Amino acid sequence: MDSRQKLDRIDIKILSELQKNGRITNVELAELVNLSPSPCLMRVKKLQAAGYITGYSAQIDLAKLGETLTVFTEVTLKNHRHIDFSRFQQTVAKIESCIECHLVSGGYDYLLKFVTAGIVDYQTIMESLIDRDIGIDKYFSFVVIKSPFIKSQIPLTSLFAGKLDT
Repeated sequence: MDSRQKLDRIDIKILSELQKNGRITNVELAELVNLSPSPCLMRVKKLQAAGYITGYSAQIDLAKLGETLTVFTEVTLKNHRHIDFSRFQQTVAKIESCIECHLVSGGYDYLLKFVTAGIVDYQTIMESLIDRDIGIDKYFSFVVIKSPFIKSQIPLTSLFAGKLDT
């Protein structure tokens, strides 16, 4: 299965079930997707080899560990050459507390998501970015007060329902 090949509904179902529970046994997964265990395992291995499955991880309840601060930051760069975008992306990728970086359309260039120990840590990170002179023109910070829900699963079945090989 190469990454350009379209997936079928069973592949999508496998991916959907694995993102719900990455620790599911192959026997349980096979039952959920209506395959016998051997063909199911072969499909999972092919999905991994083709890069559709990029890894497995535990979902951590940060609130149980202690206080944290989540901040979304809009960043506008001074210049818009390829080298400016590249320099910015390489720099923020090295910041451990920057857990998401999105190049976006609209009134600014990037939307970043930081999770820090508090406002002082966030401020220190932003001051350090400004001091590095990596091309930031301006930034706006949005402190998250509460997250009523965060979904970690993407609705694969509905996203790709009409685009699948059967």
